[in-house]
Amino acid sequence: MDILISGASVAGPALAYWLRRHGFNPTIVERAPQLRDGGHAVDFRGDVHLSILRKMDGVLPAIERAQTGMGATWTVNAAGKKIARMPADLFAGDIEIQRGDLSRILVDASDTEYIFGDSITGMTEDADGVTVTFERTPPRRFHLVIGADGLHSTVRALTFGPESRFAKYLGLYVAIFRMENYLGLDHLGLSHTAPGRLAAYYSARNNTEARAMFFFGSEPLTYDRRDVEHQKRLLREAMSGVGWEVPRMLREMERAPEFYFDSVSQVHVDRWSHGRITLLGDAAWCASPLSGVGSGLALVGAYVLAGELAAARGDHRVAFPRYEQLMRPYAARAQKSGEGIAGMMVPEGRFMTWMMRQSQRLMPYTPGMSLIAKSARKTAEAITLPEYPVGSAPRPRPSGRAS
Repeated sequence: MDILISGASVAGPALAYWLRRHGFNPTIVERAPQLRDGGHAVDFRGDVHLSILRKMDGVLPAIERAQTGMGATWTVNAAGKKIARMPADLFAGDIEIQRGDLSRILVDASDTEYIFGDSITGMTEDADGVTVTFERTPPRRFHLVIGADGLHSTVRALTFGPESRFAKYLGLYVAIFRMENYLGLDHLGLSHTAPGRLAAYYSARNNTEARAMFFFGSEPLTYDRRDVEHQKRLLREAMSGVGWEVPRMLREMERAPEFYFDSVSQVHVDRWSHGRITLLGDAAWCASPLSGVGSGLALVGAYVLAGELAAARGDHRVAFPRYEQLMRPYAARAQKSGEGIAGMMVPEGRFMTWMMRQSQRLMPYTPGMSLIAKSARKTAEAITLPEYPVGSAPRPRPSGRAS
């Protein structure tokens, strides 16, 4: 069975890996001209995430070789004085890796056809399959189409309607870019809060570079998602007047090799599938970066979706509802964990910022820090995974054969 996946970040290549193992024939289309190398650090935690990685030939050892090995993150004041130490487990889980490195490992393992620099423009479904049109590639036929194309999913928009119907804005914007490790941090992170704003700086890739990360509160902004210069202006304006290393970081931004800017939002869709088309990862259930389990959710969803398709012998009418039945409670719990974090991370007003710093100072001496880490682990492990034997290629039903 020929299956088209839109999106080559984490969910898409992970799904392609499992589909290939189960005997399907996946193809991935990705809007970016090449694999995105940037992004922030992502982590996996708990037995559920690690058990899936162990099942993927060569993937876990490759992740372990590329892992960040991050230690603590320190909260600092405007003068750079360390205020409170946040242990690695709070942010890095059991294993942490840069998103770009993870994507490359999954792509290399997936044994899949990739079409870069292109995007889906239309899908016409009939009894035998889906005819897909692209911006550049000639139309092609597939048995199924999977939208693993993130918060701003094209597949979701074409199938279910505009993003505004499904996106829930959490009041923050986030920006991330790569920069020189000019502070010489050794597997450490630093963060500084000002009213309504947060700036973080942490070493990456064995201290050879660093990442800058910013969060700021705002009413919903209007901007072109492809206009990077406008996004940089918005970030400069939002962070104006913040001390510490922020002025230097913003100067470094101008020569950053990549730049990411987006709202901190969730996605809530009443149903993830329509006919031969379904959604996966952030396209279906984005829990926001604040949940801390986004990549783990994508990994689990890919494993379950491919497994259910194999168990149903490719019958999407059986597989898609079963996949959603298994994954929806798990995704909902992750979304709940992401809600309410915005105000805690980026408090508004001087008094609330001061209160947050006092709380951070006391946290190492209270059970609070341990409880936060345990809560994240509990969320990551809140699903019982079925076992899906890897067998030979399923034979499509006669009515399911695409030309």
